[in-house]
Amino acid sequence: MRDAAPDFEEFVTARGPRLLRVAWLLTGDAHLAEDLLQTTLAKVWPRWRSIAGENPEAYVRKALVNTHASWWRRRWRGEVPHGDVPVVAAAGDPFASVDLEQSLAALVRRLPPRQRAVVVLRYFEDLSVEETAHVLGCRPGTVKSQAAKALGMLRTELAAVPSLVEGGDRHGERTCA
Repeated sequence: MRDAAPDFEEFVTARGPRLLRVAWLLTGDAHLAEDLLQTTLAKVWPRWRSIAGENPEAYVRKALVNTHASWWRRRWRGEVPHGDVPVVAAAGDPFASVDLEQSLAALVRRLPPRQRAVVVLRYFEDLSVEETAHVLGCRPGTVKSQAAKALGMLRTELAAVPSLVEGGDRHGERTCA
């Protein structure tokens, strides 16, 4: 097991920040994200030598999503109520993009856990439908339908906050500022 330690440490050093971002997007809380990632890494560490050969990041990402789902199922983490989506400041404000990112992150956190996982994996992690289905242990059609429902909910929420939505429909889709 000791010879796996350097590889594991290198992996965590190289991929940890990206995995922490996925955990944060899933939980919506920096401290819970750290706990989620730490719990997941503790689970995969004993099996690291068998995991490291193929695609360790995909394995750890799947373990991350599954661990989060089990937390949610146990109701270990309750939903945290959020206020209204903050209005993006006027053009030229250096914090406008931060406001937009925080607003979108808050909207994603309002999604049901399965839809949130699909959105995070498909659009933040840029995985294909098939890769997302593999991580979630479902069929590609399920990923597509969950993504469609999630995007519909996000569009509805964004439409309620006109300052976040840029005018101009493009093939029936709204674009964000």
